[in-house]
Amino acid sequence: MEGSARILALVKLANVGLVLVWGFAVTFVFVRALPIGEFQSFLLLVAFGNFTISAEFGLTSIIYARLRQHWLGNGQAQADGGFRLEEMGVLFLFLGLLVAGGTLILIGALAMGWLATGMPLLFLLFFLSACLNLPALLAKRALAAVDGNFLWEAVDCARRVVTIGLLLAILAGLDPRLSLALQLVVSIMVIGYAIVHVHRRLGMERRHWLAFRVGGGHVRAHYLRDIGASAAFTLSDIIAYNAPYFTIAAATADPRPMLVFDFFFKMSRSLSMLVRAMVEAALPRITRAYHAAETARLRQLLGRAIGAAMVFAVGLAAVLLLAGDRLFTILFDGRATIDRADLALIILALAALTILCVSVYVQAALGRFGALLTRSLPFLAGSLASAPLAMLLWPDRFDLAFLALYAFTLVGVAGLHLLSLRGLVRR
Repeated sequence: MEGSARILALVKLANVGLVLVWGFAVTFVFVRALPIGEFQSFLLLVAFGNFTISAEFGLTSIIYARLRQHWLGNGQAQADGGFRLEEMGVLFLFLGLLVAGGTLILIGALAMGWLATGMPLLFLLFFLSACLNLPALLAKRALAAVDGNFLWEAVDCARRVVTIGLLLAILAGLDPRLSLALQLVVSIMVIGYAIVHVHRRLGMERRHWLAFRVGGGHVRAHYLRDIGASAAFTLSDIIAYNAPYFTIAAATADPRPMLVFDFFFKMSRSLSMLVRAMVEAALPRITRAYHAAETARLRQLLGRAIGAAMVFAVGLAAVLLLAGDRLFTILFDGRATIDRADLALIILALAALTILCVSVYVQAALGRFGALLTRSLPFLAGSLASAPLAMLLWPDRFDLAFLALYAFTLVGVAGLHLLSLRGLVRR
């Protein structure tokens, strides 16, 4: 099953389906469980959680690219700058410090009243449950690099089913804090199980996880440049995707523009997860073709990946045209409406995002972080400028003007990524 791209794609898509259900269930449950003021603060918490999760600066992608090359070399040592097992322990230390730092910032924001809520424990538990995606991502990438994709998807599917059940139980009367605490426990158990398999498959010893000086010295000596490019790219992407939550909040107190953007954000996350599942199923073959310098094969695989990704984009566009307004009303409990012009711009943005996602997932797996960084800066500039420009140019229809500017930013960036992929197969 691990060797079949079709089977692997199916199980990854099944897991993506569960992730999407969980994501929509969060909104569906908490928009009903919280007053509208608390829910607006909750959306800002979600955005901060996204910032924190993404602030691993692509290090798990670096580990995947390096460990994959190491694994394809049948585990034999490369040059002095090749992958070392001690790198895993250093990465875990960094992720732990990142979670601790984010938690301290959140506690400070709650204590100082910067994030207004009467339910601080609930917000803290949700943030911690979101941060567990960091070690989960490391487990996923490490297992994928050593041909353990199927194992991860199977255990993660089980985790998602349980956490969705616990989330929906809130509507049946379960205390939200207890629900989130139980979700934390389940996630810790599954991630621990996966990390044990990584440990065994790589033939690691306990000392490898604790050799921070050796691992840190190797990282500094041999791929600090990759970390810098990856960190800058990831930071740029984090801000570009999440900044509109904050720029919209600064521009207007009307909740509708933020709800419309949150709807787009959820659609984009849904699409990107579907595209990621498809690309990840093809990555074993794409990485083999790239490292073996099989240009014709690489061109064929990339063409298939883009074509398959666009099928998802067309399908989602059809869903939005047929039932987007109803979905929006149900999701946000009828507290705002969305019109056809909004939906048309969302569909355009999603089509551009599809190409962008294929390029990012493929090039990150190949370790081309410098190329990704140069493509991300125009997106960052457009994202930050969209809300202020919309308020300046068309304040009466701020929501529509913002969506138009944001969508055309994505179209331009998608063009840049197509040029980058074209250069990849002509190297």
